Amino acid sequence: MLSTGALRAHLLAAGLAGTVATTRETSLRSYRLFAARDPRVLLGLDPAGGWGEADLLRLMAEKCGVSDDPAHRSGLDVIDPERTVRRLDAFAARLGEAAARRAPVLFGTGHPHRLLGFYVALADALSSAGCPVLTPAQGRCVDMTTRFGLRTYVLDHVRGVAFVREPGPPPDGRVPGAHSHSALPVRAALESAAESGGPLPELVIGDHGWVCGAGQLGIEAIGLADTDDPALFVGEAEGQVSVAVPVDDGVRSASYRPLTRYVLNRACLSR
Repeated sequence: MLSTGALRAHLLAAGLAGTVATTRETSLRSYRLFAARDPRVLLGLDPAGGWGEADLLRLMAEKCGVSDDPAHRSGLDVIDPERTVRRLDAFAARLGEAAARRAPVLFGTGHPHRLLGFYVALADALSSAGCPVLTPAQGRCVDMTTRFGLRTYVLDHVRGVAFVREPGPPPDGRVPGAHSHSALPVRAALESAAESGGPLPELVIGDHGWVCGAGQLGIEAIGLADTDDPALFVGEAEGQVSVAVPVDDGVRSASYRPLTRYVLNRACLSR
């Protein structure tokens, strides 16, 4: 088992918490855009409250441990590892509850290049525990607005984890998942599940629009979020998101493996 102390040390050594790669400028820009209700950072959430920049900075200081000083405008952001560990414990508890009742679950990520392995391991564990891991809307086209204009992506699943990719075969034979903030993929997946008469997920696990989009529709959702993703923490504060774990979501894929071990141990899902 990975102890809490060992996990905390790993979070700091890998840059998952402590001083992270996300810049203060990037985070403050996200808070400013969220306060202006820019859909690029709302991630499918429709906040009930009137969240101004100062409100968001206080919230992110509480949830993540970033500086609450509005005069701090530059440099690298900070995530408190103690907060990460506490929310990973809550995340694991939700997984354990889902496993106990063999609930249908849906996994989705907007960070397939970094986080796919983390979610695949959780999907394998829940499937072994008897949870149906849903894969609706395989191959469905989703039109999403990007900085390059309207682009069509394909919804794909790899070992139970959904993401979007560019259409057509990849030139190198690998699945080229795309980085995405949109809630449209989870809406397409849920719509497809409903149309097919299959089960709807009782729990959605992931990040970005997968979590906020599902939570906004009343489905329990848990996930990971960086300091420039205020939507998940607002969703948690307002009750649409059950658990938001503060962590850098852009480090090397291998760095998330200890988090996988810790979460599965805490959820009593280790094999």
